[in-house]
Amino acid sequence: MRALAGSAALCLLAGLLGCKATPPGRTETAVVSFAKHHVFVGNKKEKNPLPDDAGTLADGKEAFSHYCVACHGLDGQNTGVPFADHISPPIPSLASPNVQRYTDGQLKWILDNGIWPSGMPGSKGTLSDDELWSIVVYLRHLPPAGSQGAPEMYTH
Repeated sequence: MRALAGSAALCLLAGLLGCKATPPGRTETAVVSFAKHHVFVGNKKEKNPLPDDAGTLADGKEAFSHYCVACHGLDGQNTGVPFADHISPPIPSLASPNVQRYTDGQLKWILDNGIWPSGMPGSKGTLSDDELWSIVVYLRHLPPAGSQGAPEMYTH
């Protein structure tokens, strides 16, 4: 019995010491992306009650600049965010096709609830529904990558 327990402990230790995290491959990424878009992220059919106009866009940019820039940069494309590619999972560009394929309702759901186990926090109770919906409008009209420079917090 001791030999069996010792062998099991040795195998477990060898397995733990040999563990190495690697970035996900194309297949794993595709499966997780499909699951997020079709299973895990709710509110697919919810419509944005705010108009897609210059005023809402300006409100969205303002709310985004207070809550989102630390991780997503001023342009939503991680410009000037020093750790964006160094965490797992990496912070996505909000202009990427994978993010832009979400419906408005799904983007609002993500803003409300976050995405676990990524670092994306939920903002329910922090931002109002109007602020969140205006951010969704801003996400649909992001400026060109790099055009807004780096967030001030990373330039000093």
